[in-house]
Amino acid sequence: MCGIWALFGSDECLSVQCTNAMKIAHRGPDAFRFENVNGFTNCCFGFHRLAIVDQLYGMQPLRVKKFPYLWLCYNGEIYNHIRLKNQFEFEYQTKVDGEILLHLYDRFGIEKMASMLDGVFAFILLDTANRKVFLGRDTYGVRPLFRLLTDNGFLAVCSEAKGLLDVKTSMSTPAKITPFLPGHFEVFDLKLNGKVQSVQMDRFHCCTEEPKHAAHNILEGLGFELETVKSNIRILFEDAVKKRLMAHRRIGCLLSGGLDSSLVAATLVKLAKEEELPYPIQTFSIGAEDSPDVAAARKVAAHIGSEHHEVNFTPEEGIRALEEVIVHLESYDITTVRASVGMYLISKHIREKTDSVVIFSGEGSDELTQGYIYFHKAPSPKAAAEDSVRLLEELYLFDVLRADRTTAAHGLELRVPFLDHRFTAYFLSLPEEMRVPKDGVEKHLLREAFKGLNLIPDEILWRRKEAFSDGMTSMKKSWYASLQEHIESEVLRMTQSD
Repeated sequence: MCGIWALFGSDECLSVQCTNAMKIAHRGPDAFRFENVNGFTNCCFGFHRLAIVDQLYGMQPLRVKKFPYLWLCYNGEIYNHIRLKNQFEFEYQTKVDGEILLHLYDRFGIEKMASMLDGVFAFILLDTANRKVFLGRDTYGVRPLFRLLTDNGFLAVCSEAKGLLDVKTSMSTPAKITPFLPGHFEVFDLKLNGKVQSVQMDRFHCCTEEPKHAAHNILEGLGFELETVKSNIRILFEDAVKKRLMAHRRIGCLLSGGLDSSLVAATLVKLAKEEELPYPIQTFSIGAEDSPDVAAARKVAAHIGSEHHEVNFTPEEGIRALEEVIVHLESYDITTVRASVGMYLISKHIREKTDSVVIFSGEGSDELTQGYIYFHKAPSPKAAAEDSVRLLEELYLFDVLRADRTTAAHGLELRVPFLDHRFTAYFLSLPEEMRVPKDGVEKHLLREAFKGLNLIPDEILWRRKEAFSDGMTSMKKSWYASLQEHIESEVLRMTQSD
């Protein structure tokens, strides 16, 4: 998890503008760099680094001697960078996974480069030789990116909107800050005065299509026979977790005790042993002492043999954290805020009390595998499948936003294997009738795929979904009810003071 920031064509003093880059310092607590672009004095990059891969040479903007005209600022991980490096016999100058973008762009151009990347990423690529600026973002927007573009060609880009709010422009009317669309790249012409003009905006990834980077076949077989499908789900899910082990920092996992996080944690512990990681996997749960989530997570941790940490949650502590959570989320969406508090507080504990930095979680499964309760009421399998795709395409506005901001607020790196592009593309390619809830049980196909393996306890494998974040609070009163009481008391207090 890093923070990227850039300006092109600024009419204001850059030393004043760069103070805005410091608003995302939490995303990269290890180092900071601010750098002007040679030949374009009103263009600059800002970068906050969280060192995960190649701790020595990973500062950005990334530049290599072979391509002195290329400047790269990116946030993310490219899981297939070694395979691509070997396939095309590229000579690396660093061990940074992002260096592959420079080589691929130089040889193939921006569109093919973007489509060949297996990973999560947001990038700003500058080509001073051809005077081009490129922006791009991964399929589901796991890594955030915002842009501000004025009518006179001033472009500002940042990992979070807060880094653009006070950027000064020469325009009399305020420019609009917009999230960059996932799965897209944008091309800008860079003028001699540093201003830009958008000339192309295209989609390079679609969640329902087999990714172009899936160059090797690991599936057991083709067709939709149930046993084959179940085997392929397991193979692709394990591969999604395995590729995300790429890190020089300690790995941990959020564990709510639900199906999704339990599958991630169990697979992670299994692979960590196979890969002989030099430490046990830490798992983390949060909740009241008598909460169902904490009890379930405890059972899973004991079953898989993780080093388990429990964080006690009280509604009072959650209410005190609300303002901070909203600032980091940059959203007032009620459901998103309510579901974010626990993740924010547990991320704070991880940062302050442990040495785990790379954190796995189960985000994306509910949308992909039809885990929400209302999928039972879908009028048809086709309608359920369409809603699943819609939810996945909107993830960057809600659940992915929540997971990124609450972990990045404390300098942690989030990894979400359920949103692996190849895994999601395969799951969405299955017949609509196969993916719907069955026998009153949501995520039925996913549960069936792992049945009988003893990967997680059976009672967890078939545990029903809790309503948004309410499983972490006491059986006596939900987090939702506590928030309602707080808001009602605040409204009453303000009314009486008037």
